Amino acid sequence: MFLAPALLFAAMFKFIPMLEGIRMSLYKVQPFLGDEWVGLQNYVTVLTDERFRDALGHTVLLGVGQTVGALVVGFGLALLLEGQARSLWILRTAVFLPVVTAVAVIGEVWRILYFPTSTGFANEVLGFLGLGPFGFLSDPNSALASVMAVGIWSGAPYDMVIILAGLAGIDRTLYEAAAVDGVNRWQRLRYIVLPGLRPALTVVLTLATIRGLRIFTEVYVLTGGGPAGSTEVWMTRVYSLGFERNDLGVASAASMVLLFVTLFLTVAVRIVTRRREAG
Repeated sequence: MFLAPALLFAAMFKFIPMLEGIRMSLYKVQPFLGDEWVGLQNYVTVLTDERFRDALGHTVLLGVGQTVGALVVGFGLALLLEGQARSLWILRTAVFLPVVTAVAVIGEVWRILYFPTSTGFANEVLGFLGLGPFGFLSDPNSALASVMAVGIWSGAPYDMVIILAGLAGIDRTLYEAAAVDGVNRWQRLRYIVLPGLRPALTVVLTLATIRGLRIFTEVYVLTGGGPAGSTEVWMTRVYSLGFERNDLGVASAASMVLLFVTLFLTVAVRIVTRRREAG
């Protein structure tokens, strides 16, 4: 009974829309005219569409780049900010702020920082070094990397918190025994810290995989998929088809493809990491 309100809310706004999305993916959706059954044709359209293939490539690049970058930065931050000192708690809180800030706000702030003229903040800083100005988001050659940098900046603190929790779970007596045996920092990191962090890293990789595949808001606010489609990802393509071209059938099919791919990769990551843990 206590769970009923939450379950009802989840059913209304998550599970029922998901089932409706599966239904719509099998129809040519025609508002006010009646839906026309097309079977798997929408899926064929998605899998053969060149723009979807390009969007998939951009999604993979962004997902892998942000996952690796955020993991490395988050791991470094966790090692630097590990401890119980009050000053470290304050620093961790400050570093974590991007996670609790609305993604749309983050995107808008970075869009201003990336302003492509010499008066933009990033270009003004680079100007002191004799560099620039650069069209971070207006240049097709740099736009994807610029979006990736924002994703790393906003995702690293989230990974940091999970890794900090993993570090706190490592038996401290192992550190003491290693110090007695004369183990250096690199050896302690390799033989104590990394093995002890395997469960935390599994969680980080799983969540990062899901987050990378579903990336939308950052791209939509920063570039809208441009310039010239150089940052168009899977979800911006879905949004364009569904809400700008009103092709809800193909958009639903694309969403279902993303769901299946996400489930497959999530299970694959879990299986691989569990085998490594067992080994």
